[in-house]
Amino acid sequence: MKTYSLEEVTDQYIGKRGTPKRELFEQELRLELLGDAIKKARKAKHMTQEQLGDLVGVQKSQIAKIENSTTDARFSTVLRVFEALKAKVNFTVELEDEKLMVTE
Repeated sequence: MKTYSLEEVTDQYIGKRGTPKRELFEQELRLELLGDAIKKARKAKHMTQEQLGDLVGVQKSQIAKIENSTTDARFSTVLRVFEALKAKVNFTVELEDEKLMVTE
């Protein structure tokens, strides 16, 4: 039986890296991971979505949308969410051959 790597399957069914369909897939995956991280951090702090929303200054429904990746939240809102959770945030920005680390 032949086995396939995740990369091979993704290339076949979604498209190769650099194609518009693959880029959209990768972006949506990153947003889903971000939402999941927020949800896990909120639950670890024993907070409800409503409590977190109050700290951030948004409605409970906005927190739910961010956690479930059903909205493209503003970057500033996501940073406020992590700040309210007292979570350290690190981003890596890649510019061709150069990597920049952004720490909040």
